[in-house]
Amino acid sequence: MMNNNSSAELYDLLVIGGGINGCGIAADAASRGLKVLLCEQQDLAAATSSNSSKLIHGGLRYLEHYEFRLVREALAEREVLLKVAPHIIWPLRFRLPHQPHLRPALLIRLGLFLYDHLARRVTLPSSRGIRFGNTDPLVATIRRGFEYSDAWVDDSRLVVLNAMAAQYHGATVLTRTRCQLVQREGALWQAELAEQHSGQIRHIQARTVVNAAGPWVASLFEQTLPGPTPQKIRLVKGSHIVVPKLHDDPQAYILQNEDQRIVFVIPYEDDFSLVGTTDVDYQGDPAKVAISDAETDYLLQISNSYFRRKISRQDIRHSYAGVRPLLDDEADSAQAVTRDYKLELDAPAGAAPLLSIFGGKITTYRKLAQAAVDRLAAFFPHIGACRTAELPLPGGDFAGQAALLRELSQSYDFVPATVLQRYVRSYGTLTSQLLGGCSNQTDLGEDFGHGLYQAEVTYLLNHEWAHNAADILWRRTKLGLRLDSAQQLRLQAFIERRQQSGKVA
Repeated sequence: MMNNNSSAELYDLLVIGGGINGCGIAADAASRGLKVLLCEQQDLAAATSSNSSKLIHGGLRYLEHYEFRLVREALAEREVLLKVAPHIIWPLRFRLPHQPHLRPALLIRLGLFLYDHLARRVTLPSSRGIRFGNTDPLVATIRRGFEYSDAWVDDSRLVVLNAMAAQYHGATVLTRTRCQLVQREGALWQAELAEQHSGQIRHIQARTVVNAAGPWVASLFEQTLPGPTPQKIRLVKGSHIVVPKLHDDPQAYILQNEDQRIVFVIPYEDDFSLVGTTDVDYQGDPAKVAISDAETDYLLQISNSYFRRKISRQDIRHSYAGVRPLLDDEADSAQAVTRDYKLELDAPAGAAPLLSIFGGKITTYRKLAQAAVDRLAAFFPHIGACRTAELPLPGGDFAGQAALLRELSQSYDFVPATVLQRYVRSYGTLTSQLLGGCSNQTDLGEDFGHGLYQAEVTYLLNHEWAHNAADILWRRTKLGLRLDSAQQLRLQAFIERRQQSGKVA
């Protein structure tokens, strides 16, 4: 039994989980005036939220499963997110090659008509039919297709920026901190948080708790929270491979397969193509998920069946897998499982409430967060209205990337053009904070490789909860694709020296 610690700091909201849903909820609640603490056992976006297909999309194929409400909400959210995060989210056109034996053209036209009209489009052009010729990257047998609009997102940066927004509004964000015990004592929760490296224990009190643990949302009830889980979840693995770019077109491609699955081929980090995803039921520890040989073969096969440029295992530069914690709706196949979300509120009379988040997708995280905080509003009479549809995420207070790049180029002409362009697409107006105190290239410090300067590393360690080389190379940036092992080791050694000197917590 946990002792009631009257000296423990009291929060309105304890959020468990530093993925997109947890950070989105923390940002929404803090911006409405609640006192929030978020804890994450590893790094922000360490699991599912950094292993997505990197898309803000309505989910064209969800229409086949009659998920009209979810698609409408997701389509509407594209416009909101394009507005509040123009640095990390931008429009992307998709080409859908037509294979008449897979889905009839009339069915695809109907789906695209609904996709165009279920929600109001402001910035994105409508769909259209297209013809492929000899200069296109597809095999010669494919001549017809369709084109439509969605959007690209840097998924892990979206998580980090929401955590920064929460912190800006007064939230406390603790990474590498495990919530190891939570129990009700009347109208308050008593919680025990363990810092993973030092083992230091922090006792806090909270008026409400949000379980946003993603793939661990159900198992948290077995290990930490009282009572059985109110919902079953179905863990579905999605895997991707990264290869040298398959074509020079700016568009992404959406490929249909014989099993009715679709696979995206997306322009990625200028020189690569991102190919995925799979849908495979998963058992076991979500922290140990990895792409299988069968999934690798599946993605290579479908890519090679569509594109002139053939790829093999030797071309794979990187692969990753994530586990989606989907609502278990007893669908026959993993790809048919709903991508919708459900909020479960446990609030017995006179007892502290618990809200658990089941399901969801990155595109609708903001609406999920709004709905979650709305569910808790009854317990906080003075809570403000939701503002996240209007508040730019940190660094997103500008109109367009091209204009911002021109402006920054004048102020920081000593930064290589390709590096400054990456800053715009990662940090937006936060670039000025990153480069604060730099007046020439020497001030940028050591280049660890491919334009990863010491100034950026220091900024990420000091302001974005980065703790090691992997945090920087794979989640804050995608430079893990470019730095060789010696460069990565040099970066890690630099970080460890800083930590030992006490410059970084």
